[in-house]
Amino acid sequence: MGYHSDKAALRGEPSYIWRAGQERRMEMIRKAAGERLHGRILENGCGIGSYLQRLNKDASQAAGLEIEWERCREAHQLGANVLCGVGEKLPFAESYFDLILSHEVLEHVQDDRQAVSEIVRVLRPGGRLVLFVPNRGYPFETHGIYWRGEYHFGNKPLVNYLPRPLRDRLAPHVNIYSRRDLTRLFDGLPVKMIKRTIIFGAYDNIITRRPALGKILRAVLQALEKTPLRVLGLSHFWVIEKTVE
Repeated sequence: MGYHSDKAALRGEPSYIWRAGQERRMEMIRKAAGERLHGRILENGCGIGSYLQRLNKDASQAAGLEIEWERCREAHQLGANVLCGVGEKLPFAESYFDLILSHEVLEHVQDDRQAVSEIVRVLRPGGRLVLFVPNRGYPFETHGIYWRGEYHFGNKPLVNYLPRPLRDRLAPHVNIYSRRDLTRLFDGLPVKMIKRTIIFGAYDNIITRRPALGKILRAVLQALEKTPLRVLGLSHFWVIEKTVE
């Protein structure tokens, strides 16, 4: 495996280009945050800081955490305030943040339960976590698979529908979540669920290549978010609020 493929497999790829899909999610984040947008904000796993830069426009303080030093350096060059560290041990005081964004990151950490516990620890009571993670019901594994000792990048159909032990052998580098899986991560923590749903993607890559087809696909699939067929969507979108312990 080359360096690029190895990093993509283990950490995913950050948002390098700001397009309709990112803008849609940004609006969802703003709506979920409410007045917390003007408080202390953390993006946990910020990549090169694309979302963080936009959150920083309204926040009293905005910080990012990123495990990859190269991405931290890129984010700093773009003007973002980013620390290099891991989600399982956040270098922040208890009850510090008003809002935390975890955008397609939790599936890559070594211990997702510990990472969630740390997020809740550093949220103030009344603060919110906005969480995006991949949905096991989506027909494609978007992070690629390992097959016969080699990493194969790209969307792989039906992998996530396999029994968990077999699925995890093909994709040991990335987790995947059902609604039940996510619920278990928050069991026993001082939180309440504000919103739990599943969303489809924006399919910007398809629109770039075939605009008419891509726009029809986007419209149809995003319309399914209002139906029971949203269980086939790309990502869970959850909003979780910390309560008084």
